Amino acid sequence: MPIPPVGSPAPGFSLVSDGGSVVSLAGLRGHPVVLYFYPKDDTPGCTVEACAFRDDYADYQQAGAVVLGVSPDSVESHKKFKAKFNLPFPLLADEGHRVADAYGAWGEKHRSGKTTMGILRTTFLIGPDGALLRVFENVKPHGHSREILGALEAKS
Repeated sequence: MPIPPVGSPAPGFSLVSDGGSVVSLAGLRGHPVVLYFYPKDDTPGCTVEACAFRDDYADYQQAGAVVLGVSPDSVESHKKFKAKFNLPFPLLADEGHRVADAYGAWGEKHRSGKTTMGILRTTFLIGPDGALLRVFENVKPHGHSREILGALEAKS
C-alpha cells in the first residue's frame, strides 16, 4: 500500500510489545508518537538506529513523545534485542507485516542484484490527535534520531 498522506489520520493498530502487552495507537492519543519501522532485530543498521533513539530518549520524554519500534520479528526476538542494548521504549511485533503494509513501509527491496520483499526503513511522526505530521522515507540510521527530535521541536 502507498504511504498515507501527511495530514491524514494515521492507520490504527494494536500490536504485542516485547513486554507482552498490547500497544494501540488509539491508547496513545494526547501524545506525539514516533513510529519507526526497521527490518530486523540485532542487525548493524537497526542497532545503530535503536541505540540512537535510546541515547536520545530523555529528549523524547521531555517532548512528551512516545517512541515505538516496529519490525516483523517475534516478541521473543524483541525481548532479546531490547535487553542486549538496554532499549527504554517498546518494540512491537508485526509478524504478518499487516501494520507495515497499512503504513506503506513494506515493499520491494533491491540489494546485491536481488529483489526481495521486506520492511522499508521508514519513520512516522504522529500528532497527539492521531494525524500524520511527517513521514521520513529511506531512513539512514546515523543521525536519524536527531532529525526526528528536530521535527518534534518544529511542531511544538
